[in-house]
Amino acid sequence: MRYVSTRGGTEPVTLSTAIAAGLAPDGGLYVPEAMPGVTRLRGDGYLASTAARMLAPFFEGDALAPELEAICAEAFAAPAPRRELRIDGAHLLELFHGPTAAFKDFGARFLAACLQRLRRDEDRPLTILVATSGDTGAAVGAAFHGLPSIRVAILYPDNRVSPRQAHQLGSFGGNVRALRVEGSFDDCQRLVKGALGDPALQADVPMSSANSISLGRLLPQMAYFGHAALQADGPMNTIVPTGNLGNAVACLWARSIGLPIGEVVFACNANPTLPEFYAGQPYRPRDAVATVANAMDVGAPSNFERLRHLFGDDEAVRANGRAHGVDDAQIRDTIRRHAANDGEVFCPHTATAVHVFERLRMEGDRRDWTVASTAHAAKFDTVVEPLVGRRIDIPDALAAMLAREAAAEPMAADAGVFSAWLRDW
Repeated sequence: MRYVSTRGGTEPVTLSTAIAAGLAPDGGLYVPEAMPGVTRLRGDGYLASTAARMLAPFFEGDALAPELEAICAEAFAAPAPRRELRIDGAHLLELFHGPTAAFKDFGARFLAACLQRLRRDEDRPLTILVATSGDTGAAVGAAFHGLPSIRVAILYPDNRVSPRQAHQLGSFGGNVRALRVEGSFDDCQRLVKGALGDPALQADVPMSSANSISLGRLLPQMAYFGHAALQADGPMNTIVPTGNLGNAVACLWARSIGLPIGEVVFACNANPTLPEFYAGQPYRPRDAVATVANAMDVGAPSNFERLRHLFGDDEAVRANGRAHGVDDAQIRDTIRRHAANDGEVFCPHTATAVHVFERLRMEGDRRDWTVASTAHAAKFDTVVEPLVGRRIDIPDALAAMLAREAAAEPMAADAGVFSAWLRDW
């Protein structure tokens, strides 16, 4: 299996090369040269076993292939149960049982396991760059903390993540440093992409990415959708909360290789880029709008390139998905109603997807749907607790992280300043 850039400007590379690089030299995202197919997958067994069988074609012929089962065992140690909700025809795919209580744990741990197995020059550590709108940075920090010859720079928009998210991001120390950027998530993402695409900087500071632009992050996210679909009764129609489109693309990739996944709908917050596009308007990235579902505050989703590459053109992209926008008032109302009516407490991102499910029901859609639940509500206590009228129990791993001291460094949204910081590290 070989991998090419979404922009077509580079020669095909191996999986190991694509994972180590993060971003293609022409600025595009790595994708399979041809999407494989999988057969003879069963709905029994453990998530890690399903992941290894699903991902085997993507690793074929690569130096990492003999390590795939061990990599999956490390990455998929937490469960991802699919359970019924007290809403007719609705299921919840719980992806928040990892060490930082968010779905990003699976991909971050997978990437860390891969990079540990790739040869590094110990005198020149690999610097992992990660832009985060809330959850990605903590997952990457937890996955890479303490690993030799690897260091991590986490960039997050100052005052645009929840207080507990900010504490997580700055709680690692050692080889993991947090930078609070004066700007939006899109500014953080621009800094990361600019650094990765700067040959002179790369020569001085070997770098890779741990955002969903990284193939090593996106491939494992296919696994929990595939595992859940194999256990569902018929094709699993899925609603995915999305901002940067990584999780949504992973779901579509899983469907494209043959997993029994039905329609895929994107649940967005008040950032209108994707809902407008799927409504027929030209794709128009813009600055992000701050919302209570902050991990999806993205106005220029990077993985849109992968959508276009998968389907070929904009009309084909629209024919293979839908996107619905949900504003803050609707998110808050969904959290409040379900806590009062059926005891379910959702994080703001999960509530966005639940609201989209309810909208589909109101439009007459009677099919079963699975909602991807991306984070534990305890990470968003300042939003959720006033709405549900009580304190939310904190998972043990999250509580331990919050008990540590935390610190983050200020960073201007300026490429020159960031480059100088990287060279001085």
